[in-house]
Amino acid sequence: MADPADWNNGGWAWLEGVPPAAAVPAGDPAPSFARCFAGPDGARVLATLTAMTLERTLGPDASDAALRDLEGQRRLVALILALTARGQGA
Repeated sequence: MADPADWNNGGWAWLEGVPPAAAVPAGDPAPSFARCFAGPDGARVLATLTAMTLERTLGPDASDAALRDLEGQRRLVALILALTARGQGA
């Protein structure tokens, strides 16, 4: 492993100490989400879910139950979007 003191010497010795990119852990669902939502149909589904939840607003007369329900939906869609992006390497 390279000495950190050599990292700024202009050479390539610092590269020896860089660990390889982390592999996807076994059981990680992110690659499955990325495959599931890849392509035009997946993009259409994600756009529809986003419009139905993240881009939706409730009026001032919305009940507490309606607000909580929408927030739960938003959380789920945000999780799906995050897993899909992580599975695509974003």
